[in-house]
Amino acid sequence: MKPNIFQALPVLSTEEIREILVKRVDQQKQAVGIVVGVIDPNGRCVIAYGKLATGDTRPIVGDTIFEIGSVTKVFTSLLLADMVSRKEVALDDPAGKYLPANVRMPERNRKSITLLDLSTHSSGLPALPGNLKPEGDYSVEDLYRFLSGYTLPRDPGAEYEYSNLGAGLLGHVLACRAGADYESLIATRIARPLNMPDTGITFASHVNQRMATGHNAMLMPVAKSDLPAPLAAAGALRSTANDMLAFLEMFMLPKESPLASAMKAMLEVRRAAGQATIGLGWIIMSAHGREIVGHGGRTAGFCSAVGYNPEQRIGVVVLSNASTPGGVDDICLHILNPSAPLANPEPPMQRREIHVDPALFDNYIGRYQVAPNLVFEITRDGDRLFAQGLAQLPHSRPGELTSLPKFELFAEGEKNFFAKVSDSQITFETATEGTATSLVLRKGGRNMASPRLL
Repeated sequence: MKPNIFQALPVLSTEEIREILVKRVDQQKQAVGIVVGVIDPNGRCVIAYGKLATGDTRPIVGDTIFEIGSVTKVFTSLLLADMVSRKEVALDDPAGKYLPANVRMPERNRKSITLLDLSTHSSGLPALPGNLKPEGDYSVEDLYRFLSGYTLPRDPGAEYEYSNLGAGLLGHVLACRAGADYESLIATRIARPLNMPDTGITFASHVNQRMATGHNAMLMPVAKSDLPAPLAAAGALRSTANDMLAFLEMFMLPKESPLASAMKAMLEVRRAAGQATIGLGWIIMSAHGREIVGHGGRTAGFCSAVGYNPEQRIGVVVLSNASTPGGVDDICLHILNPSAPLANPEPPMQRREIHVDPALFDNYIGRYQVAPNLVFEITRDGDRLFAQGLAQLPHSRPGELTSLPKFELFAEGEKNFFAKVSDSQITFETATEGTATSLVLRKGGRNMASPRLL
């Protein structure tokens, strides 16, 4: 175990932070376990509360491994900055320069997507590739096929639009240039030089024993998230609070390091990003007279947030083993700046399944228009009722729907059902003969009325 040194920091006290975690876990039911790491010039501190998993007695600690989701993108952009400092690539290099000759990278008005565009989410590429398969089997050839057939809606560099595809492509391009896979680049160029032994994608079996179990919004365990290799650079990394404090320390308190110039360069290039600005990977926010540099992350079972104040040299990391609607960004910002309010999430309602006559399910089978680009298909399998999303992904052919994962619905009334995989409920509205005419989907505090299509 690494030492956790704490001296008085100009932020919340350890007791105040622990109170936040106890409330978030025990009362608001937003996680099974949360760990917070804080660092400033005087030292570092780790405050943790909760367990590795529901039913597991092992406590969350500073060396517990979490999926960090989109915080991975900061590492990917640090790789970019490092390769620029080594003169292996340039920020204005076209991404296609390092891909096979048969790949046609999309262009617009003779403008190519550059490595800088990918790092700053201004490439014009969509959030995800339109040919992404719901089962997660996505190859490099699939990625190249999508890129070669995609038409950009705007010029590269013209506008900020968050893109997991763009970040994943950036990591893939850098790996092609270096002649190594993405995970190896992270290990050799970042994790080892910064003494981050528990940061990576795959680990030895004895290290995996320290991996927390992810949970959905209902705090039910979920399987590990494994992004397909071509998109790994968008969100596949796993890490610990202790490792992330070591990472933040090098940004806030620079020491002799082969990455020092690359880290400095990440904030020297800035582009507009909605109400904030974006450097290489990092989001930069200004509020209450303070500039905060940070990034959040989420996977199917985890939430994460990392941030630091460059002027006061205070850094915070928050890792949670549940993927809940509110996430943990508010905790991170509140510790960095106590005037930033905490969210007050309502605990998910504990729902009780009851038995209803399965013959009723025949009244509900069909398709319902939940959103302009999303249809829910309700099906029956014996005595069980299921829902499955059918999505019109960006730039799919007209009328082409991609199947999302199917999930079971459980009755809490003859017309009222809930899903155990997420905090969502469905109520069927019926005609006098009992046949459903529409459904209402309740999720994330929103009610979405959805007429029946067939």
